[in-house]
Amino acid sequence: MKRILVTGALGQIGAELVLALRERYEPDAVVASDIRIPTDRDPPGPFEYVDCTELRQVKEVVRKYDVDTIFHLAALLSAVAEGKPRVAWEVNMGGLYKVLEVARESHCAVFHPSSIGAFGPSTPRMSTPQDTIQRPTTMYGVTKVAGELLCDYYYHRFGVDTRGVRYPGLISYVAPPGGGTTDYAVEIFYDAIRNQRYTCFLKSDTCLDMMYMPDAIKAAIDLMEADPSRLEHRNAFNVAAANFTPDALAKEIQKHIPDFQMEYDVDPVRQDIADSWPDSIDDSAARSEWDWAPSYDLESMTRDMLENLAKKLKKEKRL
Repeated sequence: MKRILVTGALGQIGAELVLALRERYEPDAVVASDIRIPTDRDPPGPFEYVDCTELRQVKEVVRKYDVDTIFHLAALLSAVAEGKPRVAWEVNMGGLYKVLEVARESHCAVFHPSSIGAFGPSTPRMSTPQDTIQRPTTMYGVTKVAGELLCDYYYHRFGVDTRGVRYPGLISYVAPPGGGTTDYAVEIFYDAIRNQRYTCFLKSDTCLDMMYMPDAIKAAIDLMEADPSRLEHRNAFNVAAANFTPDALAKEIQKHIPDFQMEYDVDPVRQDIADSWPDSIDDSAARSEWDWAPSYDLESMTRDMLENLAKKLKKEKRL
């Protein structure tokens, strides 16, 4: 990777990925792009307004910066996508198609994240295999399965170096929640620090795989730097880190904030989405093909999240 473009750079993953890439490579070699305009609080560095559904815009920025690697993160997340299925298809699939076409013409490598949302009710729920039934019941899930297949197609048909992982729910203190079904696992920390109380929109025993953002960033970079000769799957690797329920997360937070209380007001739409996903996934393929290994579990993630989010909120209050 010599010149990198990150789409969706102001989103939940992009905000931290851009920082990590600029620390690892030359800062000016990493171009951030989004359909939003960065604020004074966003990290400085090259930025371009790019609507990924516009082929010309993607093509122009790739040529302008002589990009050789694209981290394509621009997408609508699960809950938002379910409310706007047509827009979700146009952005999630239309944007990916445009990026892959530019990558084919300009010989770029592409990282495109999939999700546990690519699975569905007929998928084995426990230790979901790398290769298994994928029949999602949401538009978000449909676009993720189609995206996995499209990336595979561009690799086998055109030789585009496409790679990707299936992310579980992601937890971060840097960017606010972006409309995902697992957003409770981010919102809970904000309300725990501010109010010592949180109302969860999922049932207390909803078990899902989760991942702290530093591990999610590590997975993306490690996979793109991996020896391609070892990659049998290339796209849509299962990756896992922590596995817990809302009740378990609340109890872990109570170890640090004893007065914290959890209440429940279940959102039927997001609960249905969560119920269609696996309870846990098997990431042995990622571990064997590119040595995937997470650094954070529930305990270490909770401790780090509370510490850093408290500092962030205190700083914002002073501004």
